[in-house]
Amino acid sequence: METKPFETVCIIGAGFMGAQIGLHCATHGYTVWFVDILEEELQRAVQRHSEELDARLEKEQITPDEKEAILSRTHVTTKIQEGAPKAQLVIESVPERLEIKHEVFTQLDEVCLSHTILATNSSSIRISAIEEVTNRPKKVLNMHFYPPVWQRTMVELMRGTATSDETIESVRQFVRTIDLTPLLVRRESTGFIFNRVWRAIKKECLHLVDNGVASHEDVDRAWMIATAMPAGPFGLMDVVGLDVVRDIEMVYYRESGDETDAPPKFLLDKIERGELGMKTGKGFYTYPNPAFQAPGWLKGDKEN
Repeated sequence: METKPFETVCIIGAGFMGAQIGLHCATHGYTVWFVDILEEELQRAVQRHSEELDARLEKEQITPDEKEAILSRTHVTTKIQEGAPKAQLVIESVPERLEIKHEVFTQLDEVCLSHTILATNSSSIRISAIEEVTNRPKKVLNMHFYPPVWQRTMVELMRGTATSDETIESVRQFVRTIDLTPLLVRRESTGFIFNRVWRAIKKECLHLVDNGVASHEDVDRAWMIATAMPAGPFGLMDVVGLDVVRDIEMVYYRESGDETDAPPKFLLDKIERGELGMKTGKGFYTYPNPAFQAPGWLKGDKEN
């Protein structure tokens, strides 16, 4: 059993990913502070936590006492100066926009103790693009989780230009204490490891539909039949959030300047209509009961 390198973790951003990361940490004995500028987002996170733990309770994976203990270790606040200074590790999980991350890391650098490690859960933005707004370049890194955190049990760790070996080892140890596998990205790479592969698949699938080669349903059918996975690329994009998909694609586009890296218009149109995926009830599919889960759908019996 790994010794805990920290006692308290702070999550900045209580949305889809932040809520999962924090709950997973609390489940493994850490005190967790959630910070979000929106009170309603914090309350949604509290609700998600309760629902997830109730599901585990129903499956007899935890006891009622364990549920209460986990929830007692979680705290929420809209004030960064209340939650962040208590933590030895802060994990930022805000939208994939550099200007927002700069603002968050500037604040964190001001309110956190000097020994506190600052990590970004960004799935596309390198920490070297963020570290300049802090006075602790040795104590910052990328720390990328995958949803659902308790099922896709890996965390990718990537250094900035000055991240110390001590920082990497402390976080590596932390990742093992929450029963996840740390994967070290040996040199900076937009997209890290898995997302480099996923991004190539996602980009090609978007182009297939944008160019009129196939419907998104048939692309997903092809993927699901070939891989025996329960969802296809478009179903997975719905889980991530189509606005998040757009933001990530824009990171690649700005980096390369290649027009083929720009998010296609049909994706932007869906976002403009507010069809962001699972979180809004509609994306490429309609939720909570997406068509690809229906009997016969894989055989082409249903198109919607």
